[in-house]
Amino acid sequence: MLLPVTLTVAAAAAVGSLILAYRIVRVRLSERVLFGDGGHALLGARIRAQANFVEYMPFILILMALIEAGGGSSRWLGVLGGVIVMGRIAHAIGMDRPTSNPWRAGGALATWTVLFGLALWALALAYGGSAPKTAPVIPIDGTPTA
Repeated sequence: MLLPVTLTVAAAAAVGSLILAYRIVRVRLSERVLFGDGGHALLGARIRAQANFVEYMPFILILMALIEAGGGSSRWLGVLGGVIVMGRIAHAIGMDRPTSNPWRAGGALATWTVLFGLALWALALAYGGSAPKTAPVIPIDGTPTA
């Protein structure tokens, strides 16, 4: 069974992870630091931004896949997937700044909100009955079928 929404968000997350890794490598090469952060604040922040990304995305993708497989709304999953991708980008941008800032806070808030919403949705599917896997078919003449 293909899970197109989850696969799309997972593909975006994979690209995002590569971009975060590239940002780390650029600083590593310019500062000649092979291990750790070498005491460089920017490198340390970028390492944490990628680690933070990797800490949250598996839970989000697992929940999305299970909700999608359980018949959850593709439209709402797509919206939440877009919010999480934008939130993770915002968080990474914010991590480059040495002080608290709206990018970092907004990215964290978006991540926590999506994760909490997916957790509640998953519990609702698990204990509140499953959602229909497909929408009812309504012919062109407008009369619903059984």
